[in-house]
Amino acid sequence: MKKISLLFCLMHLILFLNAQDVVQWRGIDRKGIYKEEQLLKVWPVAGPEKLWLNNEVGDGYGSPAITTDKIFITGAIDSIGYLFAIDLQGILLWKSDYGKEWIKSFPGSRSTPTVVDSLVYVCSGIGNIGCFDLTGKIIWFANMLKDKTGRLPYHGHSESPLVFQDKVFFVNGGVDSNVIAFNRFTGKIMWVCKGQSEIAGYNSPVLIQLGKRTLLVTFSAYSLMGIDVESGELLWVHKQDNVPLAERKPGNGDTHSNSAWYENGFIYYIAGDGNCAVKLELLDNGKQVKEVWRNKDIDNFMGGFIKVDNKIYSCTNSRKDLKCIDAISGQVTDSLKIGVGTIVMADNMLYYYNQKGEVMLINSNKEKMELISSFKIDKGTKEHFAHPVIKNGVLYIRHGQSLIAYNIKKQVK
Repeated sequence: MKKISLLFCLMHLILFLNAQDVVQWRGIDRKGIYKEEQLLKVWPVAGPEKLWLNNEVGDGYGSPAITTDKIFITGAIDSIGYLFAIDLQGILLWKSDYGKEWIKSFPGSRSTPTVVDSLVYVCSGIGNIGCFDLTGKIIWFANMLKDKTGRLPYHGHSESPLVFQDKVFFVNGGVDSNVIAFNRFTGKIMWVCKGQSEIAGYNSPVLIQLGKRTLLVTFSAYSLMGIDVESGELLWVHKQDNVPLAERKPGNGDTHSNSAWYENGFIYYIAGDGNCAVKLELLDNGKQVKEVWRNKDIDNFMGGFIKVDNKIYSCTNSRKDLKCIDAISGQVTDSLKIGVGTIVMADNMLYYYNQKGEVMLINSNKEKMELISSFKIDKGTKEHFAHPVIKNGVLYIRHGQSLIAYNIKKQVK
């Protein structure tokens, strides 16, 4: 009887780990493409209908994570970081503090919570990791600077936690404890990777699954790394060679906030403070990479990018525009002068939120990109850095202390 019970528990655990319900940074696969349909193709002149406004989410730049019935978002109030839970009508349900938040350059929270089944994972700007249940009760907490000899990047940690099966990962930035895998249920360390002994690169990692092998792909200050998720073994490194070794220091060439993109044997990344736009071929069952091309003009620091077929869409910081890049050659094929911003996609349309607070709807289905509609965010505080989120026909924009919901669903006649 005991053997049968143990077998049942093991089978339940296996099914649980392989069927995780994940809500996270830039969507289920971190690519920023939201699987939505029947959305408006043109907005009213004043913008889409505003459903609600919540001004209680504190200072911060992280996007919301939206489940079937709740919205989770982090923010800082009087230097203390909070995880907020809001219902789908914009009403605050509860808030739970996770300790001190970042108070230096661009003070406030940075990352998006990751919700996996009944647990919520948060990362603070000062390098703490917390796991909460859906009622706001803290399950475990890790102080990476105090307990694990981590180091702070110049603008504070900005990583949105990545969960895979029973692990949650964090780039600690320590000399010896550079990348850490925790047991996501207990907070116990499962492995430590020394990496390149660099501080963190503000990057939210992604997973690449290759048959039996799964890779964690993330940036430290001057390195894109491929790490085996089971063992923590560092398999390969693609160095960012824009800053000479003697000139490397926090805040100089180390900001690589855009998550990488894997598709059909190739890794694409855009590191505006590094090698800029790069295409890599992944070889030898994930054990090495080979550079295919790079485009030094695509200097996008943190706006995200979208790949559709053989087109890549990304902003540039220096030229302050939106570019379309050919994924085969790496050459620019089109541009729109609409400022530096963040980009996501839904229902075959691009959504662009620039740093002036303008939200734009762009048709990319023709030979040339076409700006269809736009409106201005007139609520909130500080910089317009947060990435938009789209869920069930609603567009969510976070602007500092404000979270705003807009109806972008077509009306059924």
